[in-house]
Amino acid sequence: MTRNLRRRTLAAGSVVLAGALALTACGSGNDGDDGNDKSPGAGGTHTVKTAMGDVQVPEAPQRVVVLDTAELDSAITLGVKPVGAAHADVEAGFLNYLSKDQVAGVKDVGAITQPNLEAVAALKPDLILTSKVRDGDKYDKLKAIAPTVMTESTGHPWKENFQVHADALGKKDEAAKIVSAYDAHAKKVTDALGGKEKAAATKVNVVRFVEGADIRIYGKRNYIATILADVGLGRPAVTDKAKDGFSYDVSPEKIDLAAADVVFHSTYGDPKKAKQTQTLGSGLWKNLPAVRNGRAFQVDDQLWIQGIGYTAAGKILDELRGDLLKA
Repeated sequence: MTRNLRRRTLAAGSVVLAGALALTACGSGNDGDDGNDKSPGAGGTHTVKTAMGDVQVPEAPQRVVVLDTAELDSAITLGVKPVGAAHADVEAGFLNYLSKDQVAGVKDVGAITQPNLEAVAALKPDLILTSKVRDGDKYDKLKAIAPTVMTESTGHPWKENFQVHADALGKKDEAAKIVSAYDAHAKKVTDALGGKEKAAATKVNVVRFVEGADIRIYGKRNYIATILADVGLGRPAVTDKAKDGFSYDVSPEKIDLAAADVVFHSTYGDPKKAKQTQTLGSGLWKNLPAVRNGRAFQVDDQLWIQGIGYTAAGKILDELRGDLLKA
């Protein structure tokens, strides 16, 4: 999962939801309902299995609020423009791989680390999408605003989470087409690289420079790792040392452990504070096989690490193909 270390703090204040909650008639009854409730414009409800149990949601939600980047990607991918979304910790607000048209008119309801529940309620949503790992502590307040669908976590299980989002949004048929198109796209990239055997023989590392933390060599249980696996690319042995499969963290003095045929690297935060400037100028980095052979590529952190969804994945596949086919 995306781990934002540089977090925006919001003024604590007193959060008074009573007035806004009164405006959200669809806010109650997302647990234990008999399935016959009517939501504005929805024409009935259906049951979605979530990390918090079965939840009744409108058949066709009209006013969706998403509280993390994966949920925003899912909604946009499925052709649903949310009325509100929480923003990642980036200056641009919503992640930059989404076009201005795709997010035009979407109300910013605060940071993903601390969404403004008054702002959420004021939008009168009929569905809220998020995850337990992100907002589990706010579940009771969120479900009082609108039916709230939570997946267990984010990141590595993004494909399973997408299916939950599609179910909640009433877009299961569309989801099947999107998955099929992605699988075909990944196969085309594999074929372009010379087939499965050649792809597997290419060892790839993903390195992330993070402000306020050690350098991360990404393992095999995270979002970007699943895309590399879908293409069939090989991974160096160091990835097996990743804690919980997520990342193996090193200092600049141990960046030689990131040795691979190809290295993709991104930066979160200030390059100097994230040790990117220091590391990329070091002899250890310059002597990495990928660097010596011109096969180390800087990539956009917002797309490769923070996006988490099929729209982001499609763009990553295109970049993978382009970079790996370079001489």
